[in-house]
This record gives sequence, structure tokens and C-alpha cells, in this order.
Amino acid sequence: MNEYKEIPVGACCPPEDDSQDLLPIEGKQAEAELAELSRGLAHPARVRILRLLVSRGASLCGEIVSELPLAQSTVSQHLKILKECGWVRGDIDGPRVCYCISGKALRRFEALAGGLGSFDESSSREN
Repeated sequence: MNEYKEIPVGACCPPEDDSQDLLPIEGKQAEAELAELSRGLAHPARVRILRLLVSRGASLCGEIVSELPLAQSTVSQHLKILKECGWVRGDIDGPRVCYCISGKALRRFEALAGGLGSFDESSSREN
């Protein structure tokens, strides 16, 4: 693992708006949200990027690139998708882009995924 300069999240990304209404975990809107958040997780490199951001709090794009066996342009494309899906937030500081995880998206994903219910193997039957 390469050395990196620790960046406080507050110095990189502005605080998130935590004034979120209680949103339903079922219904068409919830299903669309879960699908969009899941799209962000649909590639192992994006999952790895999220794990890096969770462990570090914030990271410059170049630091993320140095941790992955991918070209800078490929990492940038994955970051773009993660940002579109709401998983990461980024702040441009001159030529550098700093990224941090969206705690709001993580909490929402946990709620939506948990809203799928639990699976009881003993009650399922194969036909």
C-alpha cells in the first residue's frame, strides 16, 4: 500500500445535509433508489474505491489511482459513475479532485437493502 497524506473530510468535501426526511424503503421510488445505488456497486473496482474512501475518509484522485491496477482514465470513469449514483462527493481544488464517501448514501443503501426482507431457507421450496 502506498503512502498518502491524510485529508480530513471537512477539508475536502463540505458537510452533507443530514436533514433527510424519513423515506420509505418500499415502493417505486425506493426500488429506483436501490437500483441506482446498486449500479454504483456493480463493478469490483468501484467497490474497492468505496472501501478506500471509507477507510481514509477522503482521498485525492491520484491517491486512489495509485492504489488500483487501473489507468487514471479508468479510475476517473469509475469515480464519475460513483458520483452519479450518489456514493461519492468530490471537490475540485485547482487541478486536484478530492473525493469522500457519502455517508448519507451508505445509510440509505443499508436501509433499502435491509428493506428487502430476510430469507428463511426452511420456508422456501424448490419446484
